[in-house]
Amino acid sequence: MRLTVFWQRMAEHFGAGYADSFARDHIMSELGGRTVHQALEAGWDAKDVWRVVCAVMDVPGDKR
Repeated sequence: MRLTVFWQRMAEHFGAGYADSFARDHIMSELGGRTVHQALEAGWDAKDVWRVVCAVMDVPGDKR
């Protein structure tokens, strides 16, 4: 998954204004105690990060 697609999906689910805030502030144990931004910077694949976000935030199946 390209980062542009990842950020589009984040914006679609959380809203354009909140997606970045969530990605910077929400620490998830499933990402090794990292935020979305930290996980991506640490080399996590965007698709794997998206899967974690979907699981943690109960993103509907049709948006996954």
